[in-house]
Amino acid sequence: MNIAVVIAGGVGSRMAQDIPKQFLNVNDKPVLIYTLEGFQRHPMIDAIELVCIEGWEEIAKAYAKQFNIDKLKWVVKGGNSAQESIRNGVYNLEGIANDDDVIIIHDGIRPMIDSFVLSDVIKICNEKGNAVTSLPYNEQIFKIDPDDPSSTTEYIPRETLRRVSTPQAYKFGLLDKSYHKAFEEEIGIYGSSYTNTMMVELGERLYFAAGSDKNIKLTTKDDLETFKAYLSSGLDSWIK
Repeated sequence: MNIAVVIAGGVGSRMAQDIPKQFLNVNDKPVLIYTLEGFQRHPMIDAIELVCIEGWEEIAKAYAKQFNIDKLKWVVKGGNSAQESIRNGVYNLEGIANDDDVIIIHDGIRPMIDSFVLSDVIKICNEKGNAVTSLPYNEQIFKIDPDDPSSTTEYIPRETLRRVSTPQAYKFGLLDKSYHKAFEEEIGIYGSSYTNTMMVELGERLYFAAGSDKNIKLTTKDDLETFKAYLSSGLDSWIK
């Protein structure tokens, strides 16, 4: 079974709106629904779990019903951080998911997930045990000189770098065990930590899967405008 865990537990303070950014309407549809529709349409996704900001659970269920997201099976309360929210989603699947089931973790505010990206993440996870969406890094990266932060004498070759995001996929047995260990031993759960960084801190090797530049994260108002531009371009046949 392939289960998507969509993380929509954030308040979206950087968007500076009155409601959480995942519930902002774009063309009369909440951002979150665009995200859920990507999983709803994909033939390899068997079920969806939504980890939702507290107090918005029933609204999310109502939107899912309105837009025919019938693969949504569970709505779980989010935590105080991304890692707490993901943990809540993982723990909720205990007794439901089998160890070899593929769990695909995705940000609710990344509404433009390509079908080929999702397919590749699932494929690589089945082969290797995990998979993280990735792309080459196309900008030059220079290191700040600690003795003179206004200058540099050293760069990192961009060929050695990959930028990763969601979706990320993990076999449930590994994922569940890792979250228990991480929270019990306080490893990889603070600050900007996410599942991928936590796994590396726990000693796991991660495997790269396909990515897409369209897979933008809606963090600022500019990101929202970029998303609207994609929608109005008419270039993506999957957009309803």
